[in-house]
Amino acid sequence: MIKFRQVAENCALNKLRTTSRLVTKIYTEYLQSSGLTPTQFSLMTALSVLGSATMKRLAELMMMDRTTLTRNLKPLEREGLIKIFPGQDRRVRQIALTEKGGNVLDEALPRWEKAQAHLASILGDNQWDALHTSLDVATKAILESKL
Repeated sequence: MIKFRQVAENCALNKLRTTSRLVTKIYTEYLQSSGLTPTQFSLMTALSVLGSATMKRLAELMMMDRTTLTRNLKPLEREGLIKIFPGQDRRVRQIALTEKGGNVLDEALPRWEKAQAHLASILGDNQWDALHTSLDVATKAILESKL
């Protein structure tokens, strides 16, 4: 029993998931009126920055397996917020924001900004900066370890 208490108290995965759920809850509340989930907002933001991307490229960028990516893209495509179309190589599928998607993303941005500000105010400047630094360092180290 003592061993499992130590696991529960020291498990990086458990701590990250708990924090992730709490942070997701904040962003979900702020984005709710936009009709987007935090994941949808992130995917659409990536597409806005990239212009368009292959399924493979977007999955890699978002650190998602392709099945999860496809599941998250379906509602966006159904709502006309993204388009999925064949690339130059017909076997490769491209994804891009539609004009409607760009408008929805523009309307959601102030809500995301409020979520960011809310979380930053909860943490305070020092913890906010430390969180970003820590997450960047951890992500880089894990990627470099080549799982």
